[in-house]
Amino acid sequence: MIEVEVISKTLDAEDIFRFELARTDGAALPVFGAGAHIDVHLPNGLVRQYSLCNHPEESHRYEIGVLKDPSSRGGSVAMHEQVKAGDRLQISEPRNHFPLAHEAKRSLLFAGGIGVTPILCMAERLAHSGGEFEMHYCTRSESRTAFRQRIADSGFAGQVQFHFDDGDPAQKLDAASLLSSPVDGTHIYVCGPKGFMDHVLETAERQGWPANQVHREYFAAAPVNHDADAAFEIQLSSSGQVLEVPADKSALEVLLDQDIDIPYSCEDGVCGTCITRVLEGEPDHRDMFMEPAEHAANDQFTPCCSRAKSKRLVLDI
Repeated sequence: MIEVEVISKTLDAEDIFRFELARTDGAALPVFGAGAHIDVHLPNGLVRQYSLCNHPEESHRYEIGVLKDPSSRGGSVAMHEQVKAGDRLQISEPRNHFPLAHEAKRSLLFAGGIGVTPILCMAERLAHSGGEFEMHYCTRSESRTAFRQRIADSGFAGQVQFHFDDGDPAQKLDAASLLSSPVDGTHIYVCGPKGFMDHVLETAERQGWPANQVHREYFAAAPVNHDADAAFEIQLSSSGQVLEVPADKSALEVLLDQDIDIPYSCEDGVCGTCITRVLEGEPDHRDMFMEPAEHAANDQFTPCCSRAKSKRLVLDI
């Protein structure tokens, strides 16, 4: 864990605060790559993940942007209403599940809303390294567009196109045109609300873009109907212990109730921290982290949100 101080808290756009963090001991922060995120331990005891959006070359500070989510379970509300400049927080070292592909000759960056945070970091990195790219940034309106001035003042402003939901129809995102045909060496990166991401990703798939050239990061899991959830069992391979997972609890909750040490973070199926190997049984995958091929293999699952199609899962724990 790293103790940091909130150096500044700035309202950057409607319902979006920008936080600048620096180590309390004055030492350099760990290096990170574009697309990385950190865990932030909040005053109310919650842990939330936020993408780093400052230049990856910077080691004296981290910068994150936080949208106040109306459906928040306490994370964004705490950041907006409780955390202030001068406060001290505990954070993790950066982790990166959404890196730039080093082999890419050209990059197409698609950001929706607060999904701009990792995408902006990618733009900074590509501009600094001379990589060819263009960025498309979609928001509801200009007033809800975070980092607009920073982009305007950057050396890559000419490579960024803004698309506002309430703007002229002519400036709306035309994903079908932008992704009209696959280009060898061009990679696509998408981050934002699920509806926005589905639109871009489905367009890319329809146009025949290879899966290994399309990269995504979800910030929240899709709503799941739990009415049909049923109890199932998990067995720990190390001890043979069998635990029942009730219909109204997750496998992760059951494991934690038994004081079984398992890494976890988002509890929502988007970060991949709790992924656990499955030795026997068939999972009912509900995460937004793994690729379809990984789901099809059925040899790992996310106990924070996924369940079982078989009566029992034997886990590598």
